[in-house]
Amino acid sequence: MKLKVNEIFYSIQGESTYAGLPCIFIRLTYCNLRCSWCDSEYTFNNGIDMSINEIIQEIKIYNCNLVEVTGGEPLFQEGCIELLSSLENEGFKILLETGGSLSVKDVPLSVIKVIDFKCPGSGMDKKNLWSIINEINPTDELKFVIKNRSDFEWAELKVVEYNLDKTNIVIFSPVFSELKYEQLAEWVKESKLNIRMQIQMHKHIWSPNLIGV
Repeated sequence: MKLKVNEIFYSIQGESTYAGLPCIFIRLTYCNLRCSWCDSEYTFNNGIDMSINEIIQEIKIYNCNLVEVTGGEPLFQEGCIELLSSLENEGFKILLETGGSLSVKDVPLSVIKVIDFKCPGSGMDKKNLWSIINEINPTDELKFVIKNRSDFEWAELKVVEYNLDKTNIVIFSPVFSELKYEQLAEWVKESKLNIRMQIQMHKHIWSPNLIGV
């Protein structure tokens, strides 16, 4: 079993409620979506073939127990579930960043899923697989990337429709350089929902266009 790996690197987690923690990132190649604001188009095709054992041996050089499997869309590759199971067997604490269009029912229970449902501003909202909500655990986190006021209101309606803020952490994140932080902060303050705002911390520590961080 080999996976196409775009990059493996050690950095600071920039998103989710784990933001600020040292984290190893395993970024897999390929994505089934083409979001208008995508900041990782370089993952669509480029990568090297690695066995799961090779991946695990490489991440073991870092003195860190937190690992995120991301992309692209990591679940697009058939071997992703086996990779997650192997990481679980090795005792890692695992985050999985996935785009909300593919089932997560086979993801190991210990894996914390960060599910990035797509708002209309992405151009990919029709790809959302809402049945995923029946496959998640209370420890999983749900994210909406907000481009404008229309996205914000749409996301609020989805949170209400599926009672997401009653069961899980719900995160609203602005499209970097398109929506001002102050504006999203005001909308979140005004909302009566149990949602939280985040920014992409890593884009403020390093250059926003720098990869491998």
